[in-house]
Amino acid sequence: MKLALYILCLICISIDAQESIEISHLQTSTIKAEKVVGIDNFGTIFYTKENTIYKKNRDTTISYNNLQLGKLTTANSFNPLKINLFYQEFNTVIILDNRLAEIFKIDFNLINNYKNVSHISTGYDNTIWIFNQDTQLLEVFDYKTRTTKAQTLKPVDNPILDLKSNYNYAYLLTEDELLVYNYFGSLVKKIKNDGYTEVVENNEGLYLKKDNRLFYLSEDAKEAILVKTDNILIPQFFVTNETLYIYNFDSLQEFQIKIN
Repeated sequence: MKLALYILCLICISIDAQESIEISHLQTSTIKAEKVVGIDNFGTIFYTKENTIYKKNRDTTISYNNLQLGKLTTANSFNPLKINLFYQEFNTVIILDNRLAEIFKIDFNLINNYKNVSHISTGYDNTIWIFNQDTQLLEVFDYKTRTTKAQTLKPVDNPILDLKSNYNYAYLLTEDELLVYNYFGSLVKKIKNDGYTEVVENNEGLYLKKDNRLFYLSEDAKEAILVKTDNILIPQFFVTNETLYIYNFDSLQEFQIKIN
């Protein structure tokens, strides 16, 4: 009996310990940008301002813009050797190398199988994930061969809030659900959206934003746990390894993430 009570107490303590994740402040730096896209392991910052993407390290700052394509919708530096820029008004994606030189241009208006794209994200090798508004399908698109390598089986009827990915999975956040697909286009996980509006992937764990709060969903978990940010305003955020970055259009705050 005593042994059973002891085991029950250990289980309760373990559950309580996982109810939230703590963070500790590391440093704050000043930067003026519309959006901070990401920071790599060497401290290089990628950010956008006035439809231009910048890459800034300790010694130099380089930039790229394409005025002919108008407003820059999204930028993704998950793979710093193949940075992708999406210009939704022109239905076009630009791929840049690590010097921000243009290496590929994909105009979806001109390819044989026209695609009306609303969201994109980085894929493996020479691919990107794209959401086709006409078919309501998520596709793995090879921008070298201009062909679709894989696509999801069922249309997504709910409005899309966010799309993030790594080399293995795509995370599609809709108004009703968070859908996780592998690179074959197969649905591997589906979780109810409990008010989340943004998702960030890090080492196959997910950080989800709800109002002004952050939650963490580990790879094998079914429920997200709170990240204790102490009511810090979170206009923008992203995560690199064990560091949480919060940007408020004036300063960039860095926090160490403590996951037990």
